[in-house]
Amino acid sequence: MKKITLGCGAALVLGIVVLVLAVMGSYNRLVRLSQGTDSAWAQVQNVYQRRADLVPNLVATVSGSANFEKSTLTEITAARASVGQMKIDPNNAPTDPAKLAQFEQAQGALSSALSRLLVVSERYPDLKASASFLELQTQLEGTENRISVERGRFNDAVQAYNTAIKSFPANLYAGMFGFAEKPYFAAVAGAEKPPQVQFDFNKPAPAKP
Repeated sequence: MKKITLGCGAALVLGIVVLVLAVMGSYNRLVRLSQGTDSAWAQVQNVYQRRADLVPNLVATVSGSANFEKSTLTEITAARASVGQMKIDPNNAPTDPAKLAQFEQAQGALSSALSRLLVVSERYPDLKASASFLELQTQLEGTENRISVERGRFNDAVQAYNTAIKSFPANLYAGMFGFAEKPYFAAVAGAEKPPQVQFDFNKPAPAKP
């Protein structure tokens, strides 16, 4: 009887050890996945910041063109300022869907303003003579492509993380250890296509008033 009791006790201890090791392994996996979302978010922030850094030079170069629409320049400057006012941690992926939505809205407004600026720029063939403008055009196109790529990678990282915290056994304790579900970037129709930045310099410039 004593041997049976000792055997049951040993089995119980062994079971507890196995359970603890399983929880530790699962917890460490959640930590790695959470850090993966933070790393992907930092990359998203980097490419958006690169775009914001291009705007002042782009505006300065375009504004040098005769009779360029001032309203367009005002709009893009205001959109960039709005992006700069977004207070969101650049190193930790957001857990509040509302904050991510606000971030997306501000960045979307800047995207729209840039698109309109580039469309208007097509009416000014003299910009073709500006090496600075052509260089900025190339940099902006590359940056928009990187934004699309990094947003996709962020969503992939968030999907892996969210799936893990909802899977057994992590779903039993993830919340207790602060592993909260993280929001995705919303899929917007046409968002996978960067703004068209090709120019038709053969169009005549608008007549001077």
